[in-house]
Amino acid sequence: MSELKELVEEAESDIKEVAQEIAQENAKKPWYKRISLTTWIFIALGLGVVVGLLLQGAPEIAETYIKPVGTIFLNLIKMIVVPLVIFSMMAGVISLRDIKQIGAIGGKTIVYYLLTTACAITIGLVIANVLNVGGGYNLPAEELAYEPAEQPTLIDTLVAIFPSNFVQPMADATMLQIIVIALFFGFGIIAAGQKAKPVADLVNAMSEVCIKVMHGIICFAPFGVFGLIAPVIASNGPDILLPLLRLIVVAYVAMILHVVVVYSGLVKVIAGMNPLTFFKGELPAFTFAFASASSVGALPINIECSQNMGVKKEIFSFVLPLGATINMDGTSIYQGVCAIFIAQVFGIDLTIGQQVTIVLTAVLASIGTAGVPGSGMIMLAMVLQSVGLPVEGIALVAGVDRILDMMRTAVNVTGDGSAAVCVNAMEERKAQKRAQKVA
Repeated sequence: MSELKELVEEAESDIKEVAQEIAQENAKKPWYKRISLTTWIFIALGLGVVVGLLLQGAPEIAETYIKPVGTIFLNLIKMIVVPLVIFSMMAGVISLRDIKQIGAIGGKTIVYYLLTTACAITIGLVIANVLNVGGGYNLPAEELAYEPAEQPTLIDTLVAIFPSNFVQPMADATMLQIIVIALFFGFGIIAAGQKAKPVADLVNAMSEVCIKVMHGIICFAPFGVFGLIAPVIASNGPDILLPLLRLIVVAYVAMILHVVVVYSGLVKVIAGMNPLTFFKGELPAFTFAFASASSVGALPINIECSQNMGVKKEIFSFVLPLGATINMDGTSIYQGVCAIFIAQVFGIDLTIGQQVTIVLTAVLASIGTAGVPGSGMIMLAMVLQSVGLPVEGIALVAGVDRILDMMRTAVNVTGDGSAAVCVNAMEERKAQKRAQKVA
């Protein structure tokens, strides 16, 4: 205990020193750089609403001179989606080469993450439909020149996941097919071994480049939000913003339900741990993730929490870093709720087949989701495109994205901790059975 106390005191001291250094650096920056991107987005949203209200008598001005700014931002988002998914997914798959060494640990971890993600997106869709998340306002889709295509059957949707052409899915931004391509080529690089090392290095480098480009584009989000929301308000009035409060409440309800039901159940059934004990042990990581909105940033604290809960090093050293990359339960709930919200606001009815497509897209896309703040907007664009919903709907949720991002990141990190506890318990039982056989 004394050693742990000393480590905690040292960590607190280091944190204070880093905080002081950051404060000194921030003090040297111009005032406009000291304001966070989230604050700028809120300011842009407010200005967009005000300008939109002022231009209600002349909406053509907003359409002609303001909307192009939002269109440019959307074009940039669409531009980075495909290369980001391709290279991030391939890089994620390449990193799984350690599965050959840790065997069952890797397989159980991946299955756990994929299953909980499927549960998360399903809960999000069900809650969003039941609570009518987009109720109260309908924005005619034709105002955005949007024409829904003929909806394929469920079987056609499943068949269409597998592409017959390498280039066409990228040109058309067919996200499910792009994910499949990335998975196959990622595993091909692993199978090729050392011969493919230059390709693997290139993929990892391009993944970093795409993430940097994504960060650069998101820096222009305030301009994009302003350019997209002002014409909508000018044409439709302030009522379009009324469903936002319901969106936040519904998303939080779905996320809390997932944590309480899914994580508690799995920890109790698989690990035999009292859910209250787990949540108490995971609380520091949950709190930090909620404040920082960064899964990667919360990783060191989550490792310490797992270690304190008795998880072995060989378990959490693999499970938690992998989870920070591919486990996106909270993000999946966010994507499902926002997809239903945007569809209902635009008066578009999603079929069962389309909602299944959302589940599949969110589950597969979780492998390539970067654990950094702001990536949810990119992935939401991907989900919307997968079912033909207007990407312009992102402007409706961008203003509250930070509020949603905080909770969804906390859910993601909590899911990582639950995986570490459950996989550790399964491996311990496996070791006990082996010991009994030897005896």
